[in-house]
Amino acid sequence: MSHKTQSTDQDPALRWQQWIDEHAEVCFLYARQQTRCEADAEDVLQEALVETWSKAQEEVPPRGLVFATIRRRAIDLGRSMDRRARRENEVSEGNNWFVSDVGASDVNDMIQVEMANLPDDLREVLILRVWGEMTFPAIAQLLAIPVATATSRYRYAVERLKPKLTELQP
Repeated sequence: MSHKTQSTDQDPALRWQQWIDEHAEVCFLYARQQTRCEADAEDVLQEALVETWSKAQEEVPPRGLVFATIRRRAIDLGRSMDRRARRENEVSEGNNWFVSDVGASDVNDMIQVEMANLPDDLREVLILRVWGEMTFPAIAQLLAIPVATATSRYRYAVERLKPKLTELQP
């Protein structure tokens, strides 16, 4: 059941749980692309959902607001981790967050590798558009960029992925 068609007299906690059931997967995917590892993505997503729930005042929030909260939490986490690494002097060369298995025959692994190779700004727009099902105006607002920039980043991401994905076709 879509959260848009639910009764307004329904229990707020139940409406929120239904929203989470419907959108958790895409929110996690977005959080995973914003963070360095799956554990960080889980933490960021949980913090973002708790923050959004506490500010929602018994209303189910727009998905764009949740994405914005995830993005902000991921940026905060990344900055915190970077400061800690500098402070502890533990930055080492060759620390790759995305490990690709060049010989992998699994298409999903290949797509993940190709997505990881996209620049962050292109990957973010692509994920918001494809998996987040957001419009370009909504993406532009979320990222504080012009709509034309959002559409261009999407187009560039698709253009970069197309040759690689064509190679995967039987």
